[in-house]
Parts: sequence; structure tokens; C-alpha cells
Amino acid sequence: MASSAVPRHIALLVLVLASARAASAAGACAAEKFPAGKTYATCEDLPQLGAALHWTYDASKSSLSLAFVAAPAGPNGWVAWALNPTGEGMAGAQALVALKGSSAVKTYNITGYVPLGGASTPIAYPATDLAADSGSGGKIRLYGKLQLPKGVKAVNQVWQVGSSVTGGSPDKHAFSAGNLAAKAKLVLSGKATTSPAPAPAPMAGGPSGSSGSGAGAATTPSAGKSPSAASTVGVSSSLALTVLALMGFLAVA
Repeated sequence: MASSAVPRHIALLVLVLASARAASAAGACAAEKFPAGKTYATCEDLPQLGAALHWTYDASKSSLSLAFVAAPAGPNGWVAWALNPTGEGMAGAQALVALKGSSAVKTYNITGYVPLGGASTPIAYPATDLAADSGSGGKIRLYGKLQLPKGVKAVNQVWQVGSSVTGGSPDKHAFSAGNLAAKAKLVLSGKATTSPAPAPAPMAGGPSGSSGSGAGAATTPSAGKSPSAASTVGVSSSLALTVLALMGFLAVA
């Protein structure tokens, strides 16, 4: 009479697959360790520039608490994250900018393609709890809380990284495919999703310029895979090796 018990190798294989699926779903952003007192309900590995966004949205207060994590394009560079209430590009973006080695976060209302100064400019969203620190792998972690309009369901976000700073002002970023595609729609109750619209205009300065201040051309960072994609590839490779090892073990057992 045939046994109804699940064969041991099938049970082990199911367990390995379930564990790998859970690790992949968590994404690379879930491994980020923040200082005490900084916790966020949701995180998402953004699709460009190796960046990640962590956030908590309090619908009752229309407040968005966030941590943006990315490596600058150079050892003395900068990172920026912005919401754009009027479009999907940098023109009109309300930006938060952190410079390497600084705990301060600057705000900029990106009104056009002009160099950014060393001083902050007012933005459309009241901003509090602004701070920055250093993460692993040379990353900058930018923190803040934004007061959003009541009833907002989703917002356009844009982000950038640059390689250098002059006089406290972020120099131009690169114009690689990854830089130009660094945008997404942030659904406040869920995850960021890639926008299908054309690539946004640069943060400032325009792609024709090769020098000077402003968030424009600089050292090109590698677009590559997003951290979540890299995590999935790593999990898949580990899974394949584990399954093969189990099959070999069971074959000789």
C-alpha cells in the first residue's frame, strides 16, 4: 500500500523555496539599520541609482516621514530626493539635498534649469526633522518629515546623486540613462512604482553644460540593477545551489 506521507526531499525543497521567496520579497532595503528612534512602516528599493526609500504616511495628519538612502556618485558628492506637485521631472520639484559629510539637509524649490546656490530656498511642503548621516557602503541617509495636502493618495517623486560640491552647492549630476529615469510615483498606502512617462528633465543646469554648479552633469554612476533586483538574483543563485546540494545529499542518503 502506497504511503501518504510527503517524501522527505519534497518537504525540504518546499521549505527552501518558501524561505527564498520570503527573503526575496523583503528586498535589500529591509536590511537597512537606522539609529534608535527612526523606524518606518514601508520601504522600497527604487528602480534607479541604487537608491531606496523608507517611509511612514500618517493619513490622519497628512504627514510623510521618510528616509532616502543612496550612495553619491563620488566620495565628496551629494544625494537628493524630491516631490513634484506639478509634473514628473525636476522642474517644479521640491527637493531635499544632503551633502557628503554633513548632517544638514538643504531644501530647494527647483524652478528652472539654473545652478543651485549654497543656501536653502523655501519649498511648498512644510519640512521638519531634517537630518542626514552616513550609512554602510559610503551611502548618505537623508531624513525628513513633509506636511502634504489633505487627501493626497499618491505623489510624484524624483531622486538624484552627484559627484561633487562647490562652495556648499551641489554640482551638476550625470545624464546617463539611470539619472534621467530616476523618478517614480509614490503610492502612499503602498510601494513606489516606475512611471511610464518619458524621462524627466535634469534637476538643473541642462545637459548641454559640462561644468559649473547646479544639479547637473558630473561623474556618471552605474545605473545597473536596483538593490531589490540584485537581491532577487542573489537569492535565486543561492536557491539553485541549495536545491542542487539537497538533491545530491538525498541521492546518496
